[in-house]
Amino acid sequence: MKVLVTGIAGFIGFHVAKRLLDEGYSVFGFDNINDYYDVQLKLDRLKELGIEENDNQWVSSNSNLKFVKADLLEKETLLNLFEIEKFDYVIHLAAQAGVRYSLEAPQKYVDSNITGFLNILECCRNYPVKHLVFASSSSVYGLNAKIPFSIEDRTDSPISLYAASKKSNELMAHTYSHLFKIPTTGLRFFTVYGPWGRPDMAMHLFTEAIFKGNPIKVFNNGNMSRDFTYINDIIESIARLVIKSPDYGQLPMCLFNIGNNKPEKLVDFIEEIESATQKTVIKEFLSMQPGDVEQTYADVQDLIDYIDYKPQTSIHEGISNFVNWYKKYYKPNL
Repeated sequence: MKVLVTGIAGFIGFHVAKRLLDEGYSVFGFDNINDYYDVQLKLDRLKELGIEENDNQWVSSNSNLKFVKADLLEKETLLNLFEIEKFDYVIHLAAQAGVRYSLEAPQKYVDSNITGFLNILECCRNYPVKHLVFASSSSVYGLNAKIPFSIEDRTDSPISLYAASKKSNELMAHTYSHLFKIPTTGLRFFTVYGPWGRPDMAMHLFTEAIFKGNPIKVFNNGNMSRDFTYINDIIESIARLVIKSPDYGQLPMCLFNIGNNKPEKLVDFIEEIESATQKTVIKEFLSMQPGDVEQTYADVQDLIDYIDYKPQTSIHEGISNFVNWYKKYYKPNL
């Protein structure tokens, strides 16, 4: 089976590709390797998979892995890939990430997350696949006050353009799935963390600050909780979902929350990092940031019923694994 993984140099895309390769799939990676965060980390993820640039050519040491550096806005490049490679499955993870950055650079979110996703949908329309799986986000719940968040809840009150772009993806996918019978599943990820994680996320920022002896910024005076979800739970869920094309029945597509189903207070999360690093940190308590919400909490019963799996890694285990990776990769002064 041949799988296209967009955003393969990204955090989740890298782990997805690694899992698929381990299971014997043929993987085709697609990424523009932008500079939203440290490019070297992205290149090192690719290197870990066996992909490196040599004389302006991207080469792979794994015969089951191909890679192209390109942008989602390059529609003709995408169409040619779909025509030539004849993908069985598409796992679309490429996107412009970051809630706060969407306040600064809204056009990038429209380009990558809306126009780019439209190009993926057009490719799946013209060159049908067995299943399109795409990344949505818990941010679509916005100002929803009902806890825990359920996929049946209304999601028409986003509070960042990033969230609005992900909600748009769900609507676009629903339309294309209905009109052109594209088997489609959207995944609402809840605060994913773990080894090889993004440097702009709290897990990475806090760990880096602790090792450097810098204070950390704790927003909303620490009165925040997140459904922190360990990367292995995300990958196990995707691996089980991708081979299950949605049963159309009443709906042309499926949506699932993927979260730990156990929100943790931000201050407790920080304490676990302090414990794992064996260091204490100065906390700078600040007010709520625009685009942030106070709490996220995933109802994952639909996911459990569908794939017989529940995300379950504790923050104690997950943070310990991240800190061990961080020390090995960054080699901080301990």
